[in-house]
Amino acid sequence: LCTVELSQQLIPDMESYSLGKLARALGIPVSDRHRANGDAMATVKLFKMLLNKDLEKVIIKDAIQVEKKSNIPGNLKNIIEELPSDTGVYYIHNEKGEIIYIGKSNNIKKRITQHFTGTNSKSKKIQTLVSAVTYEKTGSELVALLKESEEIKKNKPIFNRALRRTIFTHALYSYSDDNGYINLKIDKADGIESPITTFSNRASGKHFMFKAVDDYKLCQKLTGLYTTKTSCFKYDVKECDGACINEETSEDYNKRVNILIEKHCYINKNMLIIDKGRTIAEKSVILIENGIFKGLGFFDLNHQITNKDVLHSLLTPMSNNRDNQHIIQSYIRRNKRIKIIELNQ
Repeated sequence: LCTVELSQQLIPDMESYSLGKLARALGIPVSDRHRANGDAMATVKLFKMLLNKDLEKVIIKDAIQVEKKSNIPGNLKNIIEELPSDTGVYYIHNEKGEIIYIGKSNNIKKRITQHFTGTNSKSKKIQTLVSAVTYEKTGSELVALLKESEEIKKNKPIFNRALRRTIFTHALYSYSDDNGYINLKIDKADGIESPITTFSNRASGKHFMFKAVDDYKLCQKLTGLYTTKTSCFKYDVKECDGACINEETSEDYNKRVNILIEKHCYINKNMLIIDKGRTIAEKSVILIENGIFKGLGFFDLNHQITNKDVLHSLLTPMSNNRDNQHIIQSYIRRNKRIKIIELNQ
Protein backbone atom coordinates (compact mmCIF):
# COMPACT_ATOMS: atom_id res chain seq x y z
CA LEU A 1 0.00 0.00 0.00
CA CYS A 2 1.31 3.45 -0.91
CA THR A 3 0.33 6.14 1.61
CA VAL A 4 1.30 8.86 -0.91
CA GLU A 5 -1.20 7.60 -3.51
CA LEU A 6 -3.87 7.01 -0.85
CA SER A 7 -3.32 10.52 0.57
CA GLN A 8 -3.70 12.05 -2.90
CA GLN A 9 -7.02 10.24 -3.31
CA LEU A 10 -8.45 10.74 0.19
CA ILE A 11 -6.98 14.14 1.15
CA PRO A 12 -7.00 16.10 -2.12
CA ASP A 13 -5.71 19.68 -2.55
CA MET A 14 -2.82 19.40 -0.08
CA GLU A 15 0.21 21.56 -0.84
CA SER A 16 2.63 18.64 -0.61
CA TYR A 17 2.39 14.90 -0.04
CA SER A 18 5.79 14.44 1.58
CA LEU A 19 5.52 12.77 4.99
CA GLY A 20 6.86 15.81 6.86
CA LYS A 21 4.52 18.34 5.25
CA LEU A 22 1.50 16.03 5.45
CA ALA A 23 2.19 15.39 9.15
CA ARG A 24 2.41 19.14 9.82
CA ALA A 25 -0.80 19.90 7.90
CA LEU A 26 -2.72 17.17 9.72
CA GLY A 27 -1.26 17.93 13.16
CA ILE A 28 0.40 14.50 13.42
CA PRO A 29 3.16 14.65 16.04
CA VAL A 30 6.53 13.39 14.69
CA SER A 31 9.47 12.54 16.92
CA ASP A 32 12.88 11.39 15.64
CA ARG A 33 12.21 12.85 12.18
CA HIS A 34 14.15 11.04 9.40
CA ARG A 35 14.91 8.17 11.78
CA ALA A 36 13.32 4.81 11.01
CA ASN A 37 11.20 4.66 14.16
CA GLY A 38 9.92 8.26 14.00
CA ASP A 39 8.98 8.09 10.32
CA ALA A 40 7.37 4.66 10.75
CA MET A 41 5.20 5.85 13.68
CA ALA A 42 4.13 8.97 11.74
CA THR A 43 3.25 6.80 8.71
CA VAL A 44 1.14 4.49 10.92
CA LYS A 45 -0.78 7.50 12.28
CA LEU A 46 -1.28 8.82 8.75
CA PHE A 47 -2.46 5.39 7.55
CA LYS A 48 -4.99 5.14 10.43
CA MET A 49 -6.34 8.54 9.39
CA LEU A 50 -6.59 7.36 5.76
CA LEU A 51 -8.45 4.19 6.83
CA ASN A 52 -10.89 6.39 8.74
CA LYS A 53 -11.40 8.68 5.70
CA ASP A 54 -11.95 5.74 3.33
CA LEU A 55 -15.75 5.60 3.66
CA GLU A 56 -16.10 3.39 0.58
CA LYS A 57 -13.69 0.86 2.18
CA VAL A 58 -11.55 0.57 -0.98
CA ILE A 59 -8.39 -0.15 1.05
CA ILE A 60 -9.72 -3.14 2.99
CA LYS A 61 -11.75 -4.54 0.07
CA ASP A 62 -8.62 -4.55 -2.14
CA ALA A 63 -6.55 -6.09 0.66
CA ILE A 64 -9.04 -8.95 1.14
CA GLN A 65 -9.20 -9.58 -2.60
CA VAL A 66 -5.43 -9.93 -3.09
CA GLU A 67 -4.82 -11.91 0.10
CA LYS A 68 -4.21 -15.60 -0.50
CA LYS A 69 -7.33 -17.55 0.35
CA SER A 70 -5.24 -20.05 2.34
CA ASN A 71 -4.42 -17.25 4.80
CA ILE A 72 -8.11 -16.48 5.46
CA PRO A 73 -9.49 -18.85 8.08
CA GLY A 74 -12.19 -21.08 6.64
CA ASN A 75 -13.34 -21.94 10.11
CA LEU A 76 -15.69 -19.39 11.69
CA LYS A 77 -14.18 -20.02 15.12
CA ASN A 78 -10.75 -18.94 13.88
CA ILE A 79 -12.23 -15.70 12.50
CA ILE A 80 -13.83 -14.94 15.88
CA GLU A 81 -10.56 -15.55 17.77
CA GLU A 82 -8.86 -12.77 15.79
CA LEU A 83 -11.47 -10.15 16.75
CA PRO A 84 -11.26 -7.62 19.63
CA SER A 85 -13.87 -7.09 22.35
CA ASP A 86 -13.89 -3.35 21.61
CA THR A 87 -16.32 -0.72 20.31
CA GLY A 88 -16.20 -0.20 16.56
CA VAL A 89 -17.56 -0.97 13.11
CA TYR A 90 -17.11 -4.42 11.54
CA TYR A 91 -17.26 -5.56 7.91
CA ILE A 92 -18.19 -9.08 6.82
CA HIS A 93 -16.63 -9.97 3.43
CA ASN A 94 -17.25 -12.70 0.90
CA GLU A 95 -14.41 -14.48 -0.90
CA LYS A 96 -14.14 -11.68 -3.50
CA GLY A 97 -13.47 -9.17 -0.74
CA GLU A 98 -16.90 -7.54 -1.23
CA ILE A 99 -18.62 -6.29 1.92
CA ILE A 100 -21.87 -8.19 2.43
CA TYR A 101 -22.73 -6.73 5.87
CA ILE A 102 -21.68 -3.70 7.95
CA GLY A 103 -22.47 -3.47 11.65
CA LYS A 104 -21.53 -1.59 14.80
CA SER A 105 -21.05 -2.96 18.29
CA ASN A 106 -19.67 -2.11 21.71
CA ASN A 107 -18.13 -5.60 21.64
CA ILE A 108 -17.16 -6.66 18.10
CA LYS A 109 -16.16 -10.23 19.05
CA LYS A 110 -19.46 -10.86 20.88
CA ARG A 111 -21.55 -9.44 18.02
CA ILE A 112 -19.79 -11.51 15.32
CA THR A 113 -20.23 -14.61 17.49
CA GLN A 114 -23.97 -13.88 17.48
CA HIS A 115 -23.95 -13.63 13.66
CA PHE A 116 -22.03 -16.91 13.39
CA THR A 117 -24.27 -18.82 15.83
CA GLY A 118 -27.59 -17.27 14.79
CA THR A 119 -30.27 -19.52 13.31
CA ASN A 120 -32.36 -16.94 11.43
CA SER A 121 -32.21 -16.87 7.63
CA LYS A 122 -29.92 -13.81 7.43
CA SER A 123 -27.38 -15.30 9.88
CA LYS A 124 -27.35 -18.60 8.00
CA LYS A 125 -26.71 -16.85 4.66
CA ILE A 126 -23.88 -14.79 6.20
CA GLN A 127 -22.32 -17.98 7.66
CA THR A 128 -22.36 -19.57 4.18
CA LEU A 129 -20.82 -16.59 2.37
CA VAL A 130 -18.36 -15.16 4.91
CA SER A 131 -14.69 -15.40 4.01
CA ALA A 132 -13.24 -12.71 6.32
CA VAL A 133 -14.20 -10.11 8.91
CA THR A 134 -12.38 -6.79 9.17
CA TYR A 135 -13.07 -4.04 11.67
CA GLU A 136 -12.23 -0.50 12.72
CA LYS A 137 -12.07 0.36 16.38
CA THR A 138 -13.67 3.71 17.20
CA GLY A 139 -13.64 3.86 21.01
CA SER A 140 -16.72 6.06 20.81
CA GLU A 141 -20.15 4.52 20.26
CA LEU A 142 -21.27 7.78 18.58
CA VAL A 143 -18.44 7.55 16.01
CA ALA A 144 -19.33 3.88 15.39
CA LEU A 145 -23.02 4.74 14.82
CA LEU A 146 -22.17 7.55 12.38
CA LYS A 147 -19.60 5.46 10.44
CA GLU A 148 -22.02 2.52 10.23
CA SER A 149 -24.83 4.74 8.90
CA GLU A 150 -22.61 6.54 6.37
CA GLU A 151 -20.81 3.43 5.13
CA ILE A 152 -24.01 1.40 4.69
CA LYS A 153 -25.35 4.15 2.42
CA LYS A 154 -22.09 4.27 0.41
CA ASN A 155 -21.44 0.52 0.12
CA LYS A 156 -25.03 -0.82 0.08
CA PRO A 157 -24.18 -4.31 1.43
CA ILE A 158 -26.70 -6.99 0.43
CA PHE A 159 -27.59 -7.90 4.04
CA ASN A 160 -28.10 -4.31 5.27
CA ARG A 161 -31.32 -3.63 3.37
CA ALA A 162 -33.36 -3.12 6.55
CA LEU A 163 -30.96 -0.43 7.80
CA ARG A 164 -31.22 1.64 4.62
CA ARG A 165 -34.61 2.93 5.76
CA THR A 166 -34.76 6.09 7.86
CA ILE A 167 -33.88 5.22 11.46
CA PHE A 168 -36.39 7.54 13.12
CA THR A 169 -40.15 7.97 12.73
CA HIS A 170 -41.18 10.85 15.02
CA ALA A 171 -39.98 14.36 15.81
CA LEU A 172 -40.49 17.28 18.19
CA TYR A 173 -41.97 20.41 16.60
CA SER A 174 -42.91 23.85 17.97
CA TYR A 175 -45.47 26.48 16.99
CA SER A 176 -46.98 29.59 18.61
CA ASP A 177 -50.70 29.66 19.43
CA ASP A 178 -53.07 32.65 19.17
CA ASN A 179 -52.11 33.78 22.68
CA GLY A 180 -48.35 33.84 21.92
CA TYR A 181 -47.43 30.68 23.87
CA ILE A 182 -44.92 28.30 22.26
CA ASN A 183 -46.58 24.89 21.97
CA LEU A 184 -44.59 21.67 21.58
CA LYS A 185 -45.83 18.50 19.89
CA ILE A 186 -44.57 15.04 19.06
CA ASP A 187 -45.62 14.10 15.54
CA LYS A 188 -44.60 11.89 12.64
CA ALA A 189 -41.40 13.11 10.96
CA ASP A 190 -42.57 14.41 7.60
CA GLY A 191 -39.25 15.51 6.09
CA ILE A 192 -40.70 18.95 5.31
CA GLU A 193 -40.79 20.81 8.62
CA SER A 194 -37.51 21.30 10.48
CA PRO A 195 -37.75 19.41 13.79
CA ILE A 196 -36.15 20.41 17.08
CA THR A 197 -35.03 16.81 17.59
CA THR A 198 -36.06 13.34 16.39
CA PHE A 199 -37.01 10.00 17.98
CA SER A 200 -36.85 6.34 16.95
CA ASN A 201 -40.57 5.94 17.69
CA ARG A 202 -43.58 7.72 19.23
CA ALA A 203 -43.09 6.09 22.65
CA SER A 204 -39.54 7.47 22.87
CA GLY A 205 -40.86 10.96 22.00
CA LYS A 206 -43.62 10.77 24.63
CA HIS A 207 -41.13 9.66 27.28
CA PHE A 208 -38.92 12.65 26.42
CA MET A 209 -41.89 15.03 26.62
CA PHE A 210 -43.10 13.80 30.04
CA LYS A 211 -39.59 14.29 31.42
CA ALA A 212 -39.29 17.74 29.78
CA VAL A 213 -42.57 18.85 31.43
CA ASP A 214 -41.09 17.99 34.85
CA ASP A 215 -37.58 19.32 34.16
CA TYR A 216 -38.67 22.68 32.68
CA LYS A 217 -41.99 23.08 34.54
CA LEU A 218 -43.98 23.14 31.31
CA CYS A 219 -47.72 22.87 30.80
CA GLN A 220 -49.16 19.45 29.87
CA LYS A 221 -51.81 21.09 27.69
CA LEU A 222 -49.27 23.13 25.68
CA THR A 223 -47.08 20.05 25.14
CA GLY A 224 -49.92 17.87 23.81
CA LEU A 225 -49.90 15.50 26.79
CA TYR A 226 -53.28 16.52 28.28
CA THR A 227 -56.28 17.32 26.09
CA THR A 228 -58.57 19.85 27.78
CA LYS A 229 -60.32 23.15 27.13
CA THR A 230 -59.54 24.36 30.65
CA SER A 231 -56.52 23.93 32.95
CA CYS A 232 -54.19 20.93 32.80
CA PHE A 233 -53.76 18.32 35.53
CA LYS A 234 -50.40 19.81 36.61
CA TYR A 235 -52.13 23.14 37.31
CA ASP A 236 -54.64 21.41 39.56
CA VAL A 237 -51.80 19.95 41.67
CA LYS A 238 -49.90 23.29 41.70
CA GLU A 239 -47.10 22.08 39.36
CA CYS A 240 -48.03 24.34 36.42
CA ASP A 241 -48.06 28.12 36.66
CA GLY A 242 -51.19 28.43 34.55
CA ALA A 243 -50.03 28.96 30.97
CA CYS A 244 -52.93 26.68 29.99
CA ILE A 245 -55.45 29.32 31.19
CA ASN A 246 -53.33 32.43 30.43
CA GLU A 247 -52.44 32.97 34.11
CA GLU A 248 -48.67 32.85 33.49
CA THR A 249 -47.47 35.35 30.89
CA SER A 250 -46.38 33.97 27.52
CA GLU A 251 -43.01 35.76 27.96
CA ASP A 252 -42.23 33.91 31.21
CA TYR A 253 -43.46 30.56 29.91
CA ASN A 254 -41.67 30.86 26.55
CA LYS A 255 -38.32 31.53 28.28
CA ARG A 256 -38.37 28.00 29.71
CA VAL A 257 -39.51 26.46 26.41
CA ASN A 258 -36.70 28.23 24.56
CA ILE A 259 -34.13 26.87 27.05
CA LEU A 260 -35.32 23.34 26.16
CA ILE A 261 -35.24 24.10 22.42
CA GLU A 262 -31.74 25.61 22.68
CA LYS A 263 -30.45 22.54 24.50
CA HIS A 264 -31.83 19.92 22.12
CA CYS A 265 -31.46 21.64 18.76
CA TYR A 266 -28.15 22.51 17.13
CA ILE A 267 -29.52 24.56 14.20
CA ASN A 268 -27.10 27.46 13.55
CA LYS A 269 -24.74 26.21 16.30
CA ASN A 270 -20.97 25.86 15.94
CA MET A 271 -19.61 23.16 18.23
CA LEU A 272 -17.29 20.23 18.76
CA ILE A 273 -18.48 17.01 20.37
CA ILE A 274 -15.59 15.30 22.15
CA ASP A 275 -15.84 11.61 23.03
CA LYS A 276 -13.61 8.59 23.67
CA GLY A 277 -10.90 7.66 21.19
CA ARG A 278 -9.37 4.34 20.18
CA THR A 279 -6.67 4.55 22.87
CA ILE A 280 -6.45 6.14 26.32
CA ALA A 281 -4.41 9.06 24.95
CA GLU A 282 -6.73 9.70 22.00
CA LYS A 283 -10.12 11.45 21.70
CA SER A 284 -12.71 11.54 18.95
CA VAL A 285 -14.14 14.80 17.63
CA ILE A 286 -17.32 15.61 15.71
CA LEU A 287 -17.69 19.04 14.08
CA ILE A 288 -20.96 20.94 13.72
CA GLU A 289 -20.69 24.21 11.74
CA ASN A 290 -23.72 26.51 11.44
CA GLY A 291 -25.89 23.57 12.48
CA ILE A 292 -24.43 21.31 9.79
CA PHE A 293 -22.65 18.05 10.66
CA LYS A 294 -19.32 18.27 8.81
CA GLY A 295 -17.53 15.07 9.81
CA LEU A 296 -15.54 13.24 12.46
CA GLY A 297 -11.95 12.35 13.30
CA PHE A 298 -9.48 11.50 16.04
CA PHE A 299 -6.85 13.64 17.77
CA ASP A 300 -4.09 13.30 20.36
CA LEU A 301 -3.21 16.95 20.96
CA ASN A 302 -5.44 19.95 21.65
CA HIS A 303 -3.86 22.10 18.94
CA GLN A 304 -5.27 19.64 16.38
CA ILE A 305 -8.81 20.86 17.21
CA THR A 306 -8.03 24.48 18.14
CA ASN A 307 -6.34 25.11 14.76
CA LYS A 308 -9.23 25.30 12.25
CA ASP A 309 -7.15 24.23 9.21
CA VAL A 310 -5.67 21.22 11.01
CA LEU A 311 -9.11 20.27 12.36
CA HIS A 312 -10.68 20.29 8.88
CA SER A 313 -7.74 18.27 7.48
CA LEU A 314 -8.01 15.46 10.03
CA LEU A 315 -11.80 15.16 9.71
CA THR A 316 -13.48 12.50 7.61
CA PRO A 317 -16.20 14.49 5.80
CA MET A 318 -19.69 13.00 6.18
CA SER A 319 -23.21 13.70 4.96
CA ASN A 320 -25.45 16.05 6.91
CA ASN A 321 -28.44 13.78 6.29
CA ARG A 322 -31.40 13.37 8.63
CA ASP A 323 -30.24 9.95 9.86
CA ASN A 324 -26.87 11.34 11.00
CA GLN A 325 -28.56 14.35 12.64
CA HIS A 326 -30.84 11.96 14.52
CA ILE A 327 -27.91 9.80 15.65
CA ILE A 328 -26.07 12.84 17.06
CA GLN A 329 -29.09 14.38 18.81
CA SER A 330 -30.22 11.05 20.25
CA TYR A 331 -26.72 10.26 21.53
CA ILE A 332 -26.38 13.69 23.21
CA ARG A 333 -29.78 13.18 24.88
CA ARG A 334 -28.74 9.79 26.26
CA ASN A 335 -25.19 10.75 27.33
CA LYS A 336 -25.36 13.67 29.73
CA ARG A 337 -21.60 13.65 30.42
CA ILE A 338 -20.48 14.01 26.81
CA LYS A 339 -18.17 17.01 26.33
CA ILE A 340 -19.44 19.77 24.02
CA ILE A 341 -17.27 22.76 23.12
CA GLU A 342 -19.17 25.73 21.66
CA LEU A 343 -17.16 27.59 19.02
CA ASN A 344 -17.18 31.29 18.22
CA GLN A 345 -18.71 32.29 14.89
